[in-house]
Amino acid sequence: MLDPRPSPTDRPACFLFLQGLASPFFADLGRALSARGHGVRRINFCPGDWLFWRLPSDNYRGPREGWESYLDAYVERHGVTDLILFGDCRPFHVAGRAVAERRGLRVHVFEEGYIRPNWITCELGGVNGHSSLPKTAASVRALARRLPQPGRAMPSAGDMARRSLWDVTYNVANVCFPYLYPHFRSHRPTHIAAEYAGWIRKFSRRGRTRREAQRCSEIYNAVGCDYFLLPLQLDSDYQIRVHSPFLGVEGFMDRVIKSFAETSEAPTRLLVKLHPLDSGLINWRKFARASARRHGVSERLDFIDGGDLQSLIAGARGVVVVNSTVGMLSLENGRPTLATGTAIYNMPGLTHQGGLDTFWTDPVAPDMALMADFRRVVLHQTQVNGGFFSKEAIQRAVSGTVPRIEARLPDALVEAARGLREGAEEDGRLAPVY
Repeated sequence: MLDPRPSPTDRPACFLFLQGLASPFFADLGRALSARGHGVRRINFCPGDWLFWRLPSDNYRGPREGWESYLDAYVERHGVTDLILFGDCRPFHVAGRAVAERRGLRVHVFEEGYIRPNWITCELGGVNGHSSLPKTAASVRALARRLPQPGRAMPSAGDMARRSLWDVTYNVANVCFPYLYPHFRSHRPTHIAAEYAGWIRKFSRRGRTRREAQRCSEIYNAVGCDYFLLPLQLDSDYQIRVHSPFLGVEGFMDRVIKSFAETSEAPTRLLVKLHPLDSGLINWRKFARASARRHGVSERLDFIDGGDLQSLIAGARGVVVVNSTVGMLSLENGRPTLATGTAIYNMPGLTHQGGLDTFWTDPVAPDMALMADFRRVVLHQTQVNGGFFSKEAIQRAVSGTVPRIEARLPDALVEAARGLREGAEEDGRLAPVY
């Protein structure tokens, strides 16, 4: 009688989940992959990880220094074929990618969408500065010619109240039960209690800051103001910490303001916009105004916390970013865009290539045909319709992610997984979570 189990070469993939975010997305994705017959494992690093998994898992309670050797042995012991991560620059994930490279594992990295709203990023190998997307106009055009037009995205709005609740739940678990994972240290540079204190203070001023932003936008529109937009990123973002030449937002902002003061022409203004998820711990308005005074352009700089980003981009003469996804939105709107850091879209034909000092007087607009091709490539290669912070958005994201991940597996693995799933259904049971 034939052995119904797949041969070793046809065994389904074994997916190992590392750190995600405060959302049930990873748990739902793990359950979906398990139902397809794949092995699914998880390593938790803190109580919040455990709380949001809801499936069998293992725990790492050792120091960071011992993590890489632990993971190497774990991969060998359990036959792991694929790693699944949220972000690729967290210390645990950097070591994970090193192990994966040595052992030939596939690495599937999730992030917020390169294109927003309604999309999340799921990219093989790495994201942002580690992305494998084409980096020249010629390669973008050549790849786009082989791809069909992407379908229209279904709306996948996030639920801010639920997102906040999940975040608080995740972090309160870590604060209240630190002894369960005594060596865990968050990748976030600021203690969560300080962040929440900043958010409370920010929410208490929310009405005033929104009114100020609205009034500024109305004045700009009324007088037909000529301005450049400077949208800030989060100081804690790995896009700043790893993929830029700056030590933080302060250095980036000061460099931009200095260049604006030295080479732009009055009455052009610089509008600085705070990131909507900035906790308010650092007074960036104060830093911006101090920089403007130092460089002699106080009368031509405005700072807002709020405002409609789409409208602000549409009305701007140009947009300066480090490597934010705002750059993608700006390019899609045909606005001249300058990226000062490593960004997936920073290439000749899309972004201004002449440096900051030439941007203020002669900003170069993107080639919109190239931008359409680039958007098509990004959507096909890296984007999944859905989101992380509402039940409907998560369900859509999981439905789109499973076939994308399986398309990257050898055909034999997918067929073996399908066979296990069908066999389980015939037996009246689901394939187990390993």
